[in-house]
Amino acid sequence: MSEPATGATLAVVGGGVIGLAVAWRAAEAGWTVTLFDPAVGTGASWVAGGMLAPLSEGWPGEDEVLEFGAAALARWPGFAARLAAVTGVDVFVAAETLTVAQDTADAADLRTVAEWVGARGHELRVLDRAGVRELEPALARTVRAGLLAPTEPAVDNRRLVTALRKAVAEAGVTVHPDRVRDLAELDHRQVVLAAGAASAELWPGLPVRPVKGEILRLRHRPGAQPPPTRVVRARVHGRPVYFVPRADGVVLGATQYEAGFDTAVTVAGVRDLIGDAETVFPGIGEYELAEAAAGSRPGSPDNLPLVGRLSDRVVAATGHGRNGMLTSALTADAVVAELRGKPLAEAAAADPHRFTASTPSGGSR
Repeated sequence: MSEPATGATLAVVGGGVIGLAVAWRAAEAGWTVTLFDPAVGTGASWVAGGMLAPLSEGWPGEDEVLEFGAAALARWPGFAARLAAVTGVDVFVAAETLTVAQDTADAADLRTVAEWVGARGHELRVLDRAGVRELEPALARTVRAGLLAPTEPAVDNRRLVTALRKAVAEAGVTVHPDRVRDLAELDHRQVVLAAGAASAELWPGLPVRPVKGEILRLRHRPGAQPPPTRVVRARVHGRPVYFVPRADGVVLGATQYEAGFDTAVTVAGVRDLIGDAETVFPGIGEYELAEAAAGSRPGSPDNLPLVGRLSDRVVAATGHGRNGMLTSALTADAVVAELRGKPLAEAAAADPHRFTASTPSGGSR
């Protein structure tokens, strides 16, 4: 399939960041696009930190995850520039990511990451205690070391959702507030399955599952320590914690549970997040607890998304886990390339057919 023929129709099922990005880019590429979602932008995409941090999350042996993430990050400048040109919205809230260690074992892990990722051509800098405090003086004095990723920014997820909704409207996408229950009922020439954690309900056997994540939004109060200017990541008692700046404070995340589609915020989750946060940034206790929310992230077995053809008619764009914001630009471009019949080499690792269970009977839908 090459350029879309006149009148070529595309259904995008799912209106999170991935579905919105795909719908927008496909419409700009010439497709007549209909987006199906009863509550556009209100799912896991609304409950996110917005980190674009594939390098500092790298670990030896996870080569394909690193390569895919780095390729996704490389597409963000052009994606963001185009989105700003269309909508006038700048979605970035931080320019760098700082991962900190509070004990010798974590400091050793930071050096391991720096050496492994650096050997693959990406810039990471190990900082001593003084170097960390120079960048973020409000962090706890117990911080021993840091890993600075100067090319890893962060976005405001809600600003991004809002901008993408505006972009799809500008591009002429039709938004249907209907829940699709069977892809076979759609009469469009092509279908993109971008229903997040619910994707397996529409394509049985697709290895995508809901992974619960709780996030707090904390508002800065007069007299309190200002929030970090960078993304700050750490591990406390073996649990990951991160701070992502916002105009009025910080997003604090995130718990991670195998809890199905349960999106209730738990007392234990809030307690752990706040307790872990105070260990890294003691001044956080003076902030206002403005919101506590939970979402169902679409997890996959190997932490890579599923992007590519499921059949002659259906293209998958799901399973992005915690990296929906990061991988939205690459996923959108990969889907448009797939629709053209010219798959992107950078997205090859996300081929949904790497899992035998992803090709169920009835695959001609």
